[in-house]
Amino acid sequence: MPPEEREHHEDGYRGDAVLVFGRREVPVGVELRGFFQPIDGRYHWYGRVDANDEVTALVEGGARTALVRTPTGSATGSLTDPDPWSRYRVSGTSTPPFAVD
Repeated sequence: MPPEEREHHEDGYRGDAVLVFGRREVPVGVELRGFFQPIDGRYHWYGRVDANDEVTALVEGGARTALVRTPTGSATGSLTDPDPWSRYRVSGTSTPPFAVD
């Protein structure tokens, strides 16, 4: 099937969130997207956390997992290395931390 005929519906959220590292809560901005992957039957979500010095310090100190909480949901995500603008990638496989249409 040509790419233009494939249906790939992504949901998303852009706005305020809180990253929870254990008992520590860090308010951040996020841009998140996600989609249902029929191959494994799971919902995959991912995105970027806006540059934040406190998040940088926690991740550099070894924290690689956080609860991502938005006004419409929460889910645990993994944080990976930052991009050149100090934004960390976050991703998870589960019910996402945002409303899905």
